[in-house]
Amino acid sequence: MRVRPLLPHLPFAGVLAVAVWIRAVAVLAYPAPLWFGDSPGYLEAAVEFRPDPTRPSGYPILLWLLKPFHSFGLMVSVQHAVGVLTGVLVYALVWRAGRAALPVADGKPWRVWLPGAAAALLTVPVLIPAHQVALEHMLMSDSLFAFLLLAAVAAVLWRRRPVWWLGALAGVLTACATLTRTAGLPLIALVLLAMLVRRAGRTACAAAAVAFVLPVAGYLVWFHAEYGQYKLAKADQVFLYGRTAAFADCRVIRPRPELAIMCPKRSDPRISRSFSVMWTPDSPFRRIPGWVYGEEGNRLAGEFAWAAIKAQPADYAEVVVRDTLRAFAWQRQPYPTPWTWLQYEFPEGEAWSDRQARLAERYGGDGETRVVRPWAGVVLAYQDHMVMPGTILGVLLLGGLAGAVPHARSNGRWRLARPVRHWTAGALLPWGTSLALLVIPAATADFDYRYVMPAVPFACVALGLALFPPRRPPRVPAPREESRPAARAKIEAESG
Repeated sequence: MRVRPLLPHLPFAGVLAVAVWIRAVAVLAYPAPLWFGDSPGYLEAAVEFRPDPTRPSGYPILLWLLKPFHSFGLMVSVQHAVGVLTGVLVYALVWRAGRAALPVADGKPWRVWLPGAAAALLTVPVLIPAHQVALEHMLMSDSLFAFLLLAAVAAVLWRRRPVWWLGALAGVLTACATLTRTAGLPLIALVLLAMLVRRAGRTACAAAAVAFVLPVAGYLVWFHAEYGQYKLAKADQVFLYGRTAAFADCRVIRPRPELAIMCPKRSDPRISRSFSVMWTPDSPFRRIPGWVYGEEGNRLAGEFAWAAIKAQPADYAEVVVRDTLRAFAWQRQPYPTPWTWLQYEFPEGEAWSDRQARLAERYGGDGETRVVRPWAGVVLAYQDHMVMPGTILGVLLLGGLAGAVPHARSNGRWRLARPVRHWTAGALLPWGTSLALLVIPAATADFDYRYVMPAVPFACVALGLALFPPRRPPRVPAPREESRPAARAKIEAESG
């Protein structure tokens, strides 16, 4: 049975059509981006073209590149395009793995359709949920970060054995992701490990390492020129302090008198302790010059955080595990505050501050959050129904971990080494990246629902790569041995 080349991609075309439609409606309904607490800092760094003192400035560089167009509508459209491209990468990686595992055979048309259908299904959690669409619409770095990191993973997985230019591409993209969010920094180790497992040569691994180091080093030099410090951000210890505030007990830590000011307090039980010590009037930084951006606050925060971890390692581990597991809850809870988690949805009304207005004017465009009817009604109705529970992410991760186990049985025998080799060469990198994106914030800052969404594409890729069996090399029949008399006659004839 002959199938037209484009027909197997019809399932993905349907998913892609819905994804593009809802994003187009979102741009019509909300012509400007959704603002978050970090948004003014990003926009200010873009307007002044300087490193952000609190976080890396990869995202403000993108905003700066779009600044000449003076259009916030273009900004959100570009971010939605980045979200769609993330789904396309998921589809491409899983479809290629399926085609390699199930080569087309006469009389088996399902081999043509199965890779496309499975890959299209695994793009649904990336392209369809309303929270993914809302995150792309925010003046935030998360959707760009996820795309850059997934592109780095794709570069490593694109060939069975990565060549040097793919290694260099993976290194550059990982560096760009790191300069967008610091959570990408430790993931270069996972990229290099995956390249080694896939038997990339020394040249490819070296190219990846050098291509990663050069952009990061360049940013450090830029940051030093602005602030006199070789760092990705001035407040590098402040967020870790916020993490330890969730369990720190000064009766156990016994800090020295100067450090006692950092002992966490919380007057509002609705707010998590990690959030409270950072941003509320209870924050000890209110009594320290420079607030969270000052050198003294950063120094005291780092000293207290490491003292808390050393004194209460079990409590620290418990908090990290607890907050990591929050990502897999069926329904979202009001965490870390009763209002923060609601900011990751499209609003019914409009909100606009004087600071936002001044920054938008400096950027050159109308950045006021506007709700345009009747398009907003379509988006809000979509948001009420098209939501992915966190439990689905847990199922994806478990499937990505165990999906290779059925491939252990081959030719009537169990070969446990076979699924292990298959999983480590394919699913290990995206699966480890997905888990790391959940654990790193829980270990270094605090749980937040916007940290969950970038982990979804990697979990989908990991499951797709794990489910498709590794392609077996074709059997080559052994040459038939000639009888001794025939062989002797052949030799005599050749010798004349």
